[in-house]
Amino acid sequence: MYDDRKRLPLVAILRGLTAAEAPMVGKILLDAGFRMLEVPLNRPGALDAIATLVAQAPADALVGGGTMLSIAHVDQVAAAGGRLFVAPDCKPAVITHARNAGMLCAPGVATPTEAFAALDAGAHALKLFPAEMVGSAGLKAMATVLPAGTPMWPVGGVTPSSMAAWRAAGATGFGIGSALYTPGVTEAELERRARGFVAAWQDAA
Repeated sequence: MYDDRKRLPLVAILRGLTAAEAPMVGKILLDAGFRMLEVPLNRPGALDAIATLVAQAPADALVGGGTMLSIAHVDQVAAAGGRLFVAPDCKPAVITHARNAGMLCAPGVATPTEAFAALDAGAHALKLFPAEMVGSAGLKAMATVLPAGTPMWPVGGVTPSSMAAWRAAGATGFGIGSALYTPGVTEAELERRARGFVAAWQDAA
């Protein structure tokens, strides 16, 4: 089982990031303490942005793709140097392929059936998505039937102020999207948001 105590279990979801913006965004997030950076593939330039982030990331950081829906996506991200697999859905064959490619795998699940299928396929962590739909009560209920210690990361609508309640329900990490990064965000604002999330995680933990 993946041990999320080895690094800050916050995934920065960088939807719409370009290769040109990646060095600035990567530096700010890495300096703030983030060690998992995800660039969703459903926006142009994602693979170039992943390759740029990989080039600047320290050895303990994981850079990879989000919205990875196929084996081809896994191969494309691996070719760009990515070592993190994140998806909004649960496709066992894709999860297993990513695991065999040496990636940390965090597929999306919203039900116990999906959660067990993802774990059976080799998932290291479960992306609880959409978190607003499942809710903290749903997470707590799932945690009672999943193997002890299963990492569960809510994604969708997470804010610094909501992290403590999710943690109390059993969340062991988070994926953070537009509340952290939006294309064109200023350096100062991104740093403020990043440090706010890291501080909220530390307070909740």
